[in-house]
Amino acid sequence: MTAAPLRLPPDHPQVRAGRVGVLLVNLGSPDAPDTASVRRFLGEFLSDPRVIEIPGIIWKPILNLFILTTRPQKTAKNYAKVWTPGGSPITAYTRAQSDALQGAFGPDVVVDWAMRYGTRSIAERMQAMKDQGCDRILLAPLYPQYSAATNATVVDAANAALAGWRWQPALRTLPPYYDSADHIDALAASIREGVAGLDFEPQLIVTSFHGMPRRTLEQGDPYHCHCQKTGRLLQEALQIPLKVTFQSRFGRAEWLQPYTDGTLRTLPGEGIRRIAVACPGFAADCLETLEEISMEGRETFMAAGGTHFGYIPCLNAAPGSVEMLKTLLATELAGWI
Repeated sequence: MTAAPLRLPPDHPQVRAGRVGVLLVNLGSPDAPDTASVRRFLGEFLSDPRVIEIPGIIWKPILNLFILTTRPQKTAKNYAKVWTPGGSPITAYTRAQSDALQGAFGPDVVVDWAMRYGTRSIAERMQAMKDQGCDRILLAPLYPQYSAATNATVVDAANAALAGWRWQPALRTLPPYYDSADHIDALAASIREGVAGLDFEPQLIVTSFHGMPRRTLEQGDPYHCHCQKTGRLLQEALQIPLKVTFQSRFGRAEWLQPYTDGTLRTLPGEGIRRIAVACPGFAADCLETLEEISMEGRETFMAAGGTHFGYIPCLNAAPGSVEMLKTLLATELAGWI
């Protein structure tokens, strides 16, 4: 006997459901390369206890009285060096990745993008997905190597948004993909293409990952190990000498080593004067890759006696990157679509 269809009363609220959302998430950016915008962005970013693991009673006075009164002006000038017509590079490339994935999983899967800090928040875009009838959402942090300061804080923000909802969607999270064969293949292909486009043959590929305080490793964060494995798998795939380094440190505490800037200073003295640098910990080019590595890193290496320096862009929204993301996301969507 067939059950009668559910009949809702005429005044029942209209609720959309039955769709799936895929939300790409990256770090974020100021809205403009000016001091005020950078100050707002850094204020939010550096107030996250996952990012700065110093007790608030100590850190907040340092942040508000010193860092936010001096650093934004310099950082704004650096952003201006890499700003694009589509905004900051990380914004432009994350948007492009999302656009390229539209329709990849069928008409009932909504693909969108968000930033952990700054404009286009995770809460805002999850609400937009819910309004479009998504009762299942795949959260996709675009951080290949897991860290509490990146992947975990994305999940924190998503859960904080859900805490205020009566009807919560089912939530999945894309795992770190540092050793995924598809990711390694995409990186290797990108580096081969980048090297082929140089007018010299590099003696060494330097890979620069974002730095983390060494205490994060000692406290159990797997980030350092994930970076080392990505580097090892890349070297095996490329069959080219490769070195793992870490960039973007600040403060007096010891960070993960070897440091990228220190490595660039010492390599020429070791006879390595022709290098190419790639940043396989970043899914999209950003201030840290384009200004800190491609510009400042080049100056550091050449001033130390280097003769040839090539920067290889991140995967960004290149076809190989999009195909890799499509494969990773499809795996996590299994059973939902």
